[in-house]
Amino acid sequence: MVQERTLPTFNAATSRITKEEGLRLYEDMVLGRLFEDKCAEMYYRGKMFGFVHLYNGQEAVSTGVIQAMRPGEDFVCSTYRDHVHALSAGVPAKEVMAELFGKATGCSKGRGGSMHMFSAEHRLLGGYAFVAEGIPVAAGAAFQSKYRREVLKDESADQVTACFFGDGAANNGQFFETLNMAALWKLPILFVVENNKWAIGMAHDRATSQPEIYKKASVFNMAGVEVDGMDVLAVHAVAQEAVARARAGEGPTLIEALTYRFRGHSLADPDELRSKAEKEFWFARDPIKKLAAHLLEQNLASEEELKGIDRKIQELIDEAVKFAESSPEPDPSELYRFVFAEDE
Repeated sequence: MVQERTLPTFNAATSRITKEEGLRLYEDMVLGRLFEDKCAEMYYRGKMFGFVHLYNGQEAVSTGVIQAMRPGEDFVCSTYRDHVHALSAGVPAKEVMAELFGKATGCSKGRGGSMHMFSAEHRLLGGYAFVAEGIPVAAGAAFQSKYRREVLKDESADQVTACFFGDGAANNGQFFETLNMAALWKLPILFVVENNKWAIGMAHDRATSQPEIYKKASVFNMAGVEVDGMDVLAVHAVAQEAVARARAGEGPTLIEALTYRFRGHSLADPDELRSKAEKEFWFARDPIKKLAAHLLEQNLASEEELKGIDRKIQELIDEAVKFAESSPEPDPSELYRFVFAEDE
């Protein structure tokens, strides 16, 4: 069994979350969970092809961070496990589903598939198949925001970038080079490590000499923080502080969210390496159930309200499947489109 670190404590009762905020966070996490469950169903029914990596269990990280940002203004950079980041960033579920079906109505015109979600409209900088590939791209987005504001004197250019990646990427050279650059230039960026304990089949503790990734921020004189990635309120609070610092010109933050994926690495993974005891330890910390319990305990929502959200989201996803199934395939005559930028 992978060695467990003690999860950071967070007093949710003092987070002062409003009913509206709580329901928004709950709805976003349920959207991610039910969407991924439907993806698994569609994949096994032969509607999707290639590798599909699901996000079940990690919803508190995507929701907690992205919901602390400005939708449609701030930038989000993802990994190959990118469906839920796209949804949290505001990409419509029907466009994400159509992309997974390889249809022309998908957010990447059917050319990206599961690992390459992109939406200029929603400031989603893409999913990336290669480990750590998105980290320098995200730094580039953060640099242009800083350059436009400080050099071109565009006061509206105060956008913040959130860059998501896994624990395996924290051993990659791009991680170290980009964090050094971001710290030197005080870029407005959040480096969010989704530490789900496993890099495909390699246990995190066996792959790095310093398992506590957030501590690596100290060598770059950068703020580093560890957070319980199964607690959306904790993630949200940490993200809000980091976003405020970045927007104020105080530089980047490295956030290590301790989380866990409830499924195998991909839908092609039989998931035989992780022990039953380890899985049960994390299943008991389901972030959606945890938030639901908090909302009920604090009288911020009723069971019927939560069930109503569940029903609404399920209907949304069912509609997304119908949209994807009825959408056209990309036209072969457009094979070479979108290889280069086009004139508007």
